[in-house]
Amino acid sequence: MRRKRIMGIGLTLSCIAAGFSMEGCGGAGDNEKVEIEIVQYKPEASNYFEMVEEEFNESHDKIHLTIHSPNDAMAILRTRFIREDYPDIIGIGGDINYSYFVDAEILADVSDYEGLSEIKQAYRDIDESLELVETEGTFAVPYVANAAGIMYNREMFSEHGWEIPKTWDELLTLCEEIKAEGILPFYFGFKDTWTCLAPWNSMAVDLSPADTAKQVNRGETTFSKEYREVSEKYLKLLDYGPSEPFAYGYNDACTAFARGESAMYPIGSYAAPQILSVNPDLNIDSFVMPASDTEDGNTLNSGIDLQFCVTADCKNKEAAYEVLDFLFADENIQKYVDAQSAIPCKEGDFTLPSILDGMLDYIDAGNMTDYQDHYYPSEMAVDAQIQTFLIQKDVDAFLEKFDTDWTRYNRDIIRLVQEYEEEKANAQKSGGAE
Repeated sequence: MRRKRIMGIGLTLSCIAAGFSMEGCGGAGDNEKVEIEIVQYKPEASNYFEMVEEEFNESHDKIHLTIHSPNDAMAILRTRFIREDYPDIIGIGGDINYSYFVDAEILADVSDYEGLSEIKQAYRDIDESLELVETEGTFAVPYVANAAGIMYNREMFSEHGWEIPKTWDELLTLCEEIKAEGILPFYFGFKDTWTCLAPWNSMAVDLSPADTAKQVNRGETTFSKEYREVSEKYLKLLDYGPSEPFAYGYNDACTAFARGESAMYPIGSYAAPQILSVNPDLNIDSFVMPASDTEDGNTLNSGIDLQFCVTADCKNKEAAYEVLDFLFADENIQKYVDAQSAIPCKEGDFTLPSILDGMLDYIDAGNMTDYQDHYYPSEMAVDAQIQTFLIQKDVDAFLEKFDTDWTRYNRDIIRLVQEYEEEKANAQKSGGAE
């Protein structure tokens, strides 16, 4: 049974008012088209969604689809939720915002959507793990994912005979070999704080439990314990980047890597379009960050980049499902994958971007672990904290602040989780069911 818990976690944040008017959820009379509205949060994919909207409306007589791809969709959605003006479907990532929306009971249970059976279990499990506490039902249909690790210049590697590293020691040895050739191993764009999260996430999935944040919320561990090795190894990477990594932003790093100024770039697959826009002929591939001391300890850092959720207020769920069927048609998913260098969350015979060739074994095996920052509240500004840490290089101070700020910004969630765990324990003792 679903229970309303902390209604409004994350929804009462300061919101930017919507810059345009949107119609509410779609219903229709006997002779009217059903109106279905989608608000999705990836403006860089707006051309794709314009195509989807046009092709859907041309092929459907009884449903009219409108898709909005605003620049600040999350702020607009929060504003609309506060006003109880809900679109029928929202397209969002698998992160803390999704967790908040599930908890606030804004999303409909889509367990009866037949297309769920074709979604890879690994991504369905990621969504379930994002729930603040266990919640009965399914509230999203994962569409595409991305992956973070280390991009590398294939031609440069082939020319020098460099091997793909499988362990942390092998990675450091490779970096020394690259430096010996007078080539920069890594480029960083740490002037933009969010880029500091890419190496952090891809190392953290190897070196700390996948549910670290949840364990901390339950009082079972601390970030000081679970993130020490991640922090220490991250500092080591700085030895193999530019002398002033905080002087360059994301675009600078993408451009430098595209021009062959470094052999590798620790970033996610989402950077490929930007890199290739600078040098379309660059032959790049990616491999999983080998942060572990053993190859078996490595996992692919992959999370849900876009998923679709039907809102609980949608007046025509059947029509919404018909729209989802269209979106999840193999040919449409392939178009999105081609345009955005994404990974399909749906099972099927899709052609993945060549930049993911080195990660295919992990993708095929389902050996994937979600980004740890998907559990971090935005107010905590972990990306800025990591940037400060990389500048100051004080592991103890960084970890102590991480623990302190986590308690400060997650007080309500921690209380929710611990109350839930207590209720569950009491129910088990009494032999009853929650």
